[in-house]
Amino acid sequence: MKIALLGYGKMGKTIERIALKRGHTIVIKANADTTYTIKDADIAIDFSLPDVAFNNISNCINNNVPVISGTTGWLDDYNKIETLCKAQQGAFIYASNFSLGVTVFFELNKTLAKMMSTLQQYNVSMEEIHHTQKLDAPSGTAISLANDIIEEHKDYNSWTLETTKANSIPITAKRIEHVPGTHTVTYKSEVDTIDITHTAHNREGFALGAVVAAEWLIGKTGVFTMKDVLNIG
Repeated sequence: MKIALLGYGKMGKTIERIALKRGHTIVIKANADTTYTIKDADIAIDFSLPDVAFNNISNCINNNVPVISGTTGWLDDYNKIETLCKAQQGAFIYASNFSLGVTVFFELNKTLAKMMSTLQQYNVSMEEIHHTQKLDAPSGTAISLANDIIEEHKDYNSWTLETTKANSIPITAKRIEHVPGTHTVTYKSEVDTIDITHTAHNREGFALGAVVAAEWLIGKTGVFTMKDVLNIG
């Protein structure tokens, strides 16, 4: 594949390294630069910034270039992208976290939430830890985990950051140098605690998942998720 990297920071460089190992070519490396011709690429991988992600993705879809995005913080416009993709018969995948292990973790979280919904004595909380360069809090992965709990657990209808509120999942966000990403969901009662945790050891897992998703998306039409890529559910 000829890949456009829209966002060439630490994640973009890691994706580049893995893509080259898997036999692909990088034809565009863009940060603020908008002078590239997206049609030069077979597919685009967007790990940019929230204020440019929507334009990056729209440009790809309007030019019939499949695109996957791992940028968080722009999802207020997600429905617009979904509508555009369907109208243009494009191909698009968004994931708050492309790690293959996190995709499995998401499913474990949903299953656990459904089971715990019948047990009134447990209160759920979440903690996420990332490196100090991460701009958004809570992380997109934490928000996805919380939304999945809300969908499956009848006692919760929202999440809050660093505060508590009735029927809301409290999320603690920590920023510690050199931590790629750790997410913990905790169910606590007076007698015991149940934790599930995903700990990333480096960026490689996120980058590999993004490249695998790009390989899978080629030749397809529609809006997909990592569950489709891994044929889960």
